[in-house]
Amino acid sequence: MNRLRSPRGHAPRTARLALTRQCKVSPRWSAFALLVLLSVPVAHGAAQEQPPGVRLGIQARPGQKTSMLVLPIRGTLGDSLTEIIARDLDYSDRVTIVPSGTAPTLNGPPNYAVFAKLAVDGLVQGTLLPSGWLRVALHDVTKKTVLSTKDFPLPSPAGTPAWRLAVHGVSDGIEEWVTSQRGIAQTQIAFERDKRIWVVDSDGANARPVTPAGLSAAWTPSGRALVYNVVDGRRDPIFVTELATGAQRTLTSPTPAQDGSPAVAPDGRTVVFSRVSEAGTDLFTVPFTGGAPTRITIGRGRVNSQPSFSPDGQRIVFSSDRSGHAEVYICDLDGTNVEALTDGVFGDRNYRSGPDWSPDGRLVAFESLNGGTFQIMTVNVRDKSARIITNDGRNGDPSWAPDSRHVVLTSNRSGTRQLWIVDVESGRARQLTRGASARLSAWSPRLAAP
Repeated sequence: MNRLRSPRGHAPRTARLALTRQCKVSPRWSAFALLVLLSVPVAHGAAQEQPPGVRLGIQARPGQKTSMLVLPIRGTLGDSLTEIIARDLDYSDRVTIVPSGTAPTLNGPPNYAVFAKLAVDGLVQGTLLPSGWLRVALHDVTKKTVLSTKDFPLPSPAGTPAWRLAVHGVSDGIEEWVTSQRGIAQTQIAFERDKRIWVVDSDGANARPVTPAGLSAAWTPSGRALVYNVVDGRRDPIFVTELATGAQRTLTSPTPAQDGSPAVAPDGRTVVFSRVSEAGTDLFTVPFTGGAPTRITIGRGRVNSQPSFSPDGQRIVFSSDRSGHAEVYICDLDGTNVEALTDGVFGDRNYRSGPDWSPDGRLVAFESLNGGTFQIMTVNVRDKSARIITNDGRNGDPSWAPDSRHVVLTSNRSGTRQLWIVDVESGRARQLTRGASARLSAWSPRLAAP
């Protein structure tokens, strides 16, 4: 059913734009020189030091994946460690995981010939130490050698959300050394459920509410806070919540107006949002520390909404009905140099909205009315070539992962509105949330373990 709503679920009384929200396993390498030692999980953006003797930059061939097996880890929560690491690597969509149930019991060094017969390229072997740390050895089956070993600290007590986040960082370290790209397991996704902001781990675990109310959350670059709007029936301000403490502050105080769909600049200094007033719906910017908002679009009764920053923070992609129907546009941070990104060439029923700019700057994901239902598409910023990435159910609210390969979105393909993650390269999809309806998701930056 179509509903009158502002960007990302905000339902204004004066809005005029109907924003309707809506594997194959590849063959193993014939010759592979793997594996590499994990690096200690680090904060988002921090550099990693390469251990001596570790070979990076493995040359992958298109359509083929590295075959890996995570050996069972013994001890308290060893099964959980094994499962989390193997699942994270599987969800990366960059490697093929061989089930650990096929592995022989090890009472000493692995018999590489046996694992070679199982079509395994590399082994991840973990040992829980009395300290609670995890010792990891990575084996190159082809070379019949241990490439390297290292001990990784895990926070106490074991099994807590902080512990799980650190384990996700171990998985991301494996992926980085094997593929030269750090993984996205050590991330979280914010979303709206029951008019509150929730957060869930990238593997679907630990879903929990983090605000008493809220819609349309956006992460700060540090991953330590969320910016979102609240609908209170009188005015709809933008709030900021610090996740570690729960401390809240008001960023905007619209009177009379309704603010929504905030986005935070990559440098964390600026927030852009949409404001609904009698003059229409326009984009405004405000310093993250607070202050007077600055209007950057002139709607003249039209709707300009759903902003998302370019990776360099100099441009904004947004949705507007200035042409008579909703399309996706790009403008400079001050609102100048407006350019249509989707030009209405997708059919008679033109409707494009909910854009999100990929972290690598190449693509914008958006929702599009296709064949009478909403699907997620991507458009190349350089040449405006577009392609569809969903075809099952009704889909909306795309948000990119830090790897610019995965997108989280809202879909009713399971019968109820839930969050799904799609690998835009292979098309593989997995359900992230279950239970009560979930929507309006936002993928975090890579996080650091507490």
